[in-house]
Amino acid sequence: MSPSALFAETLSVTFPVFAMVLLGVALKRLKWIDSAFVNTSSALVFRGAMPTLLFLSLVDADMSQAIIPDLMAYLALATVASFLLIWWWATRRVAFEDRGVYVQAAFRGNGGIIGLALAASMYGHFGLSTGSVQVATIIPLYNVLAVIVLAWYQPQARTGWRSIVLKIVKNPLILSVVAGLSFAASGLALPGWLHTSGEYFANLALPLALISIGGTMSMTTIREASGAALGASLIKMVSMPAVAVLVAWLVGFEGRELVLLFLFLGSPSAAASFVMARAMGGNARLAANTVAITTLASSVTITLGVFILQITGLAS
Repeated sequence: MSPSALFAETLSVTFPVFAMVLLGVALKRLKWIDSAFVNTSSALVFRGAMPTLLFLSLVDADMSQAIIPDLMAYLALATVASFLLIWWWATRRVAFEDRGVYVQAAFRGNGGIIGLALAASMYGHFGLSTGSVQVATIIPLYNVLAVIVLAWYQPQARTGWRSIVLKIVKNPLILSVVAGLSFAASGLALPGWLHTSGEYFANLALPLALISIGGTMSMTTIREASGAALGASLIKMVSMPAVAVLVAWLVGFEGRELVLLFLFLGSPSAAASFVMARAMGGNARLAANTVAITTLASSVTITLGVFILQITGLAS
């Protein structure tokens, strides 16, 4: 296949996902949706539609393919290593009071929505089921590591470890993955009507989540971005995924597994980083700027990254 044809094929996979984000931007500008809609839809996705999607993807999955221990272990190790390296870098480049927010924004990705949507777009049910397991792998890490670094630089913020553990244990996405794996292992089958109804509800998850992401983006925020936000964005979208994927290839990952690692590690900064930064007294503007920049840039960086993996034969 020629490079131009391969690039067109790559665009056919990645562009529909980012087109939904752009649709959210357009709908917000047309005033068809507003902040109240975004807040309500985000809550519906997080508490209901996305957990249903993860549960059904695991119930229907071939567990021998969905659970890849090496992939889960590497994603966890890469996340922790990236966190530590970015923290080390921040101590030399970023103002003391902004370091916690900078580190969180630069390592915490939106794999639960963007990564999962792209995995499903590229690999269908395999991408969705395997991606669901990866989501459960990184969510606890993201929460714990983010609280550690934010509390380190915002010591006045009072967040007890008991509270953190409870939030992780009660996270609807983690609960749905545990429930899905348990149900699949039981050998039971959902009644046909219930499975079909669940699919109708689950099909709302990714489109609604992507539109909501677009609805929260602000071009003004991007234009007002600081050097710290641009630096964190460059690390999140270029440096971190490039190094992590290169190391993964060197240790033996290839094909679909290598691409999945790239999609999750190369996802834009999670909106949750803004919420947590604001809740813990950090620089919420820095977090918001990084989320906006990385979300906009991801349509280019992820498309190019997947194209490079394909044209070099690493994604085959």
